[in-house]
Amino acid sequence: MRGRFLTAIAIRIEVDTPDASFFAALDEKIRSAANLMVGAPILLDFEKVPGFASRDHLGELVRAIRAKGLLLFGVQNATPEQQALAEEFGLIQVLVGRDTPVQQARAVSPRRSRLVAQPGNKVIHRHVRSGQLVVAERGDLTIIGSVASGAEVLASGNIHIYGTLRGRAMAGVEGDTNARIFCSKLEAELLAIAGLFKTSETIHPDLRRCNVQAFLEDETLHIERLV
Repeated sequence: MRGRFLTAIAIRIEVDTPDASFFAALDEKIRSAANLMVGAPILLDFEKVPGFASRDHLGELVRAIRAKGLLLFGVQNATPEQQALAEEFGLIQVLVGRDTPVQQARAVSPRRSRLVAQPGNKVIHRHVRSGQLVVAERGDLTIIGSVASGAEVLASGNIHIYGTLRGRAMAGVEGDTNARIFCSKLEAELLAIAGLFKTSETIHPDLRRCNVQAFLEDETLHIERLV
């Protein structure tokens, strides 16, 4: 058995009865980020709607999303009632980031506690080629080189790329909203921090091929040039 990160897209539900405007907004997002969403694993996020508990509404939602060619497989932040409904439509409950429960609690010595708390920063002294995935599970990721188109780099902390970023970079994958992405030359397919993202289509042309940083502010991903 081998464990690895899986990049999934979460669709956050914010109304108890998804209507035409909801599906219109979803269609627009699919058009603007087709390369990201089509063919990617999809989750429904119920954090904003704990009262969403209609079997008919959920069934309609699941059928509509799958009809758009999206690979819907699970839910997150669901109540027990929502989990039971989701299972009826073949959806699994996914625990991510800070919501994952501790399976076993054991008393540890202060010395052992300090060792466990140390970040697992990772430094890569090479280019990341297309199709490769590089992950820093506990800490920052530094790439001394470029990231090719079709490659992915992920970190629970910050990402530093001393080269051209052409692939996908996802920082704060465990939910750290203070994480940032830095790169010497931006030509990215996707930037994401704590689940909020921008695709190549939504990155302003004036920021491309520049030395930049990406960060979150007011639940929006911002990109600014660095001198």
